[in-house]
Amino acid sequence: MTIPRFYPLGTPGQPWGPAERAQWRARQVRQRSYADDVLAVVERLRERFDVETYGEVVYGDEHFALRAIRSRAWNAALPTVLVTGGVHGYETSGVHGALQFVDAHAADYAGRVNLLVAPCVSPWAYERIQRWNFDALDPNRNFRADSSAQESAALMRLVTPLHGQIAAHIDLHETTNTDESEYRPAVAARDGKPFEPGTIPDGFYLVDDGANPQPAFQQAIIDRVQRVTHIAPADAQGCLIGSPLVAHGVIHYAMAELGLCAGITGARYTSTTEVYPDSPRATPAQCIAAQVAAVCAAVEFVAK
Repeated sequence: MTIPRFYPLGTPGQPWGPAERAQWRARQVRQRSYADDVLAVVERLRERFDVETYGEVVYGDEHFALRAIRSRAWNAALPTVLVTGGVHGYETSGVHGALQFVDAHAADYAGRVNLLVAPCVSPWAYERIQRWNFDALDPNRNFRADSSAQESAALMRLVTPLHGQIAAHIDLHETTNTDESEYRPAVAARDGKPFEPGTIPDGFYLVDDGANPQPAFQQAIIDRVQRVTHIAPADAQGCLIGSPLVAHGVIHYAMAELGLCAGITGARYTSTTEVYPDSPRATPAQCIAAQVAAVCAAVEFVAK
């Protein structure tokens, strides 16, 4: 993999202003359809589940309806599990894993848990196969009360009425080769900082909340997923993406402090999944299957 020495926008050492953000935006090309890939699937699920529009993302003349899927027989006495995908639009398996879980497995848990699934949090980025939103903001660092990211703010409004009721939240992500070839160089350029190359874990791993670690929950997910695909080993420093390994395939992040999606609910059990679709040992279908397995494990862990 070739890593560019300098990102081809802006001036090294100087943070981007509006002009550079506009130049970056002009480079983003629509490559797939949110309406066809996500909204059409959600509409088909409407026969079996409740579907709601929880917001709208508007960028210029582009409007994206944000849809969530709920258990039809919602019961406040049952534990609730939130599933989110597509917080980073380019992380394809999270979006399709969330949808595939609802289609193939959600009905199995009727009467045991309430399910709330937001399959594609960042539709503009989904269409561009991009991590950032239209404003060159990372939604997964902007889940904060004063969020400037429309996608993050909308999801927070959706879940706020459920604070204290959500038992588990699993947020579905990927780590790809473009994290090193495109995204991290772009972050460095945008912020006026030097780019320092890193390494990408080969396999599935989880991010637990360092402020509220739940090792048994993470282990249940790892046990289920390793039936489907391989778990990422630690690097030579005993780390994954610069964070020490705390268990097989598990690291810790400060979810609320970093403004991460998995920190928005106050749930006891939270996890961010990461699959590696560029691995020579995994296929795109395996990555989607790994996300589905992770959600099933999370739901079964808290189901009555």
